[in-house]
Amino acid sequence: STWVTDMASLKKVLDEKLAEYNEVKAVMNLVLFDQAMEHVCRIARILDQPGGNALLVGVGGSGKQSLSRLAAFILGYDIDTIVVSQNFSIADLRGVLQELFKKCTKTPGNPRVFMLTDSQIQEDTYLVYINDMLSSGFIPDLFPKEDLEALTQGLRNEAKANGYLDNADSLMQYFLDKLKRNLHILLCFSPVGDTLRVRARKFPGVVNSTMINWFHGWPKDALINVAYRFLQEVELPTDDIRNNIALNMAEIHMSIDEANKNYLILERRYNYTTPKSYLELIAFYKKLLKQKRAEIQKQIRRLENGLQTLADTQSKVQGLQEELKVMMVQVEAKRQETDILIKKVREENAVAEGKKQIASVEEAKKNELAEEAKKKKKKKYSALI
Repeated sequence: STWVTDMASLKKVLDEKLAEYNEVKAVMNLVLFDQAMEHVCRIARILDQPGGNALLVGVGGSGKQSLSRLAAFILGYDIDTIVVSQNFSIADLRGVLQELFKKCTKTPGNPRVFMLTDSQIQEDTYLVYINDMLSSGFIPDLFPKEDLEALTQGLRNEAKANGYLDNADSLMQYFLDKLKRNLHILLCFSPVGDTLRVRARKFPGVVNSTMINWFHGWPKDALINVAYRFLQEVELPTDDIRNNIALNMAEIHMSIDEANKNYLILERRYNYTTPKSYLELIAFYKKLLKQKRAEIQKQIRRLENGLQTLADTQSKVQGLQEELKVMMVQVEAKRQETDILIKKVREENAVAEGKKQIASVEEAKKNELAEEAKKKKKKKYSALI
């Protein structure tokens, strides 16, 4: 195998392992900056030791569980945890631990990690069992006597092959040794409040029998790298803009830490900014940017539709104008024809009027002649009488 000699080669190895993890398990979108890689290495070294148990202390969202899952995957260990519900009880926890012990000791007995977070500990009595496991490597009275004998007897051939004597004490010792080699406990606790301090006093094994790894706040370069990594999913005009946005996010997050100090001085109350809140800030920025872009695109579409409507209207108006020009020419031709016709009618009317006047004169003459003839006829008739 090749030794890792610097952070660059370590990052390459861990990125490859993270890619393998995401192919076979639920995807974890991790950014492995230097501090995160150091945590993975520490956790892996702890888990690689027989009886290696760890207490990971850090605020919520600092990466304790995610980095632990990656470290366990690198070592080839399976991770067990509990799913706490409203009806989860001490009896359920005992059942989980019994199954866990069997998986670790029954042939072939693969190494496993039992990860427990402070939010899963609904009652401090849960820690009685965890404290016993950490302090002595075993939980008295976890199994009924006959079940424990069956477990140890099932390891007889394996124990003899490893040089253990064939008696009950030796078999029990082999069972405990194998359990110590294969079972590792990871406690993910938050330092906020008094809970950790109280539990550490009540259950000393939590502190005395574990290796403690503190998860401190992310440094500025880590904040920038994380923001830059998640902004890769966002389409931006240039990479410089992406870098500037990442830098701004880091500055905003760090400025809140200063505001928290002032808040503590003024109000005597604590307010915490965690890596999880930083990730929420990035997610909120991406969501808001997506919404604003959608609104702008909607406005662009409305403007484009309006411009298209105006263009269509203008085109129709131009068509109507062309049709109107043709119709105006036709109307002008019809008007000219009408003027000619009117002129002709007027001329014909004038001729007819002249003829009418002549006819009226002729008729008057005719009437005068008829009147005169009538008078003469009457005169002649009178003479004859």
